[in-house]
Amino acid sequence: MGAGFASTDRFLAEVKENKLRPGYILIGDDVFLYERCRKAVLAALVPADLRDFCLSDIDLAETTIFETLDRAQTPSLMAPFQVLFVRNLKTLYTRGAKKEEFAALEAYFRSPNPQALLVFVADHIRIPSDPRRMDMQDKDRYERIRETLGDWCGVVELARVDEADALKWIAAEAKRRDIQVDPDAARELADALGADMMLIASELEKLVLFVAAKRRITLGDVETMVLAAKQRSLYELTDAISARDQARAVSLLHGLLNASDGGEDSAIGHLYMLARTFRQMLVILEKNVRDSRAIWQALWQGFRMPPFAAEDVIRQARRYKSRRDLMRALRLIARADLELRSQPPDKRLVLERLVLELASDPKPSALTAISPQYAMEW
Repeated sequence: MGAGFASTDRFLAEVKENKLRPGYILIGDDVFLYERCRKAVLAALVPADLRDFCLSDIDLAETTIFETLDRAQTPSLMAPFQVLFVRNLKTLYTRGAKKEEFAALEAYFRSPNPQALLVFVADHIRIPSDPRRMDMQDKDRYERIRETLGDWCGVVELARVDEADALKWIAAEAKRRDIQVDPDAARELADALGADMMLIASELEKLVLFVAAKRRITLGDVETMVLAAKQRSLYELTDAISARDQARAVSLLHGLLNASDGGEDSAIGHLYMLARTFRQMLVILEKNVRDSRAIWQALWQGFRMPPFAAEDVIRQARRYKSRRDLMRALRLIARADLELRSQPPDKRLVLERLVLELASDPKPSALTAISPQYAMEW
């Protein structure tokens, strides 16, 4: 695997070889990689019949670091080893210097309990697949953690996976399950889901069951099982948006969110698919595509919609009178993406507001603050 998996692979190797440090920090908000690390720790160190006695999930918003360290230091009477997952690490870096807290941490790690493992979770930080694009605030948070806890704990980066790493994982996972995956099918799966590993793993699981008899996943299988199921509803949504039908658009959005395995946590995935469709419409409008036969010359491999949606997207694109209208939509989506990645209290509300704006007539706004290039990168 590439850089997206490198840090977690090193951690998994240490777990497997039982060469663990007394503490680790899982930095990043990638849920798939977090679950990968957690499952490895549980499999190696937490027997199923002793889980209630040797596994603790602690939230620093509810439990102090002093109580947490006391629990780690105190041997369990019922289990030979303890694992403590400590969430909400950001509370250690807010409201004051926390000198006493860091002094307690230093004292613990100078003489840690050899029968305990502390795993701190810093999922308030987002690490993109290209570290150069990391948000400045996230960089500052990352460095503060490395300069403090990093002195005593191993640092495991849960960076977003890029498409190349996603393709390698799909190939490796399919091989492990004795399933053949056609290269164009793997590319479409990774591309359609924005290299979101949690979504890719879930959809690959469904595909494996779907092709159990023939043991091979083709592009048609991906279009049938993944794209068709998700995008039929999505194209209904973009149809309502392009028709300026706000009530129907919001109703369809709620349907999409309610049908998602991740509920409102799948918001980024829906936003990606929405941006992709509006980019397709922009190309269709610019190249004056009028029927589905011409669409395959206009849209390149990996950027095409499934065949069932071609006529729908062409019809929707022609409702927009100019390139400016579609660029406005892409800027609105880019702004919503920035808002979603800043951890808003209600992701559903962000998407509702976006859909209402997309389905309304254009008005003068400050959207030019988001560059057209950023919007097009979607």
